[in-house]
Amino acid sequence: MPWHPMNYPPAMNHLPPPVREKAIEIANALLREGYDEGTALRIAIAKAKEWAVNHGWNPDVLT
Repeated sequence: MPWHPMNYPPAMNHLPPPVREKAIEIANALLREGYDEGTALRIAIAKAKEWAVNHGWNPDVLT
């Protein structure tokens, strides 16, 4: 099931909105590639956090 900013998994609740949006974007791309939802979710959150740190976010804000 594709996710969007108004409907996303509870595991993304703790992410700041811009990072959550990036995680949603990544997760949806992984779903299109055939990943199952659980795997897509875990990878997307990790990659979105990595993206945020690479764009100047404080890693402590992302935990």
